[in-house]
Amino acid sequence: MDALTAFGLFSVTTMVACYAFEDRSHWFILGFAASCALASIYGFLQGAWPFGLVEGVWTFIALHRWQARKRSRSGVTSVGAGQD
Repeated sequence: MDALTAFGLFSVTTMVACYAFEDRSHWFILGFAASCALASIYGFLQGAWPFGLVEGVWTFIALHRWQARKRSRSGVTSVGAGQD
């Protein structure tokens, strides 16, 4: 196994683990986002740019989910939320 393959295996394995535990803490969602970023880098380095592109999109989706979960757990609401 070469270094690039090991890097890809690590990033995807970490993604699966963080996804499995994301209900336990918002930090696992952040870990999932970081793992998606690593998988995106792996995809581009390997030459599979569609994979790299999709994983890059998943990075931003996961970051948005992390921020939303962090806000909901801390009790912070957005301005005007719940007002009629």
